[in-house]
Amino acid sequence: MTESPTPTDRRMLEALVCPVTQAMLTWDAEAQELVSKAAHLAFPVRDGIPIMLVSEARQID
Repeated sequence: MTESPTPTDRRMLEALVCPVTQAMLTWDAEAQELVSKAAHLAFPVRDGIPIMLVSEARQID
């Protein structure tokens, strides 16, 4: 079962921006990632903590 962020988590996620482009991020609940469409990167969220390091992000199309 994939959990969606709680209201508190959702506010925190909405406040985060892409560290590369400063663009808004979207939440991919299935992959548990924050996606930067502008930078074509997906940042993982592990144990509820967003890992906003470019070295930890994966490239997306």
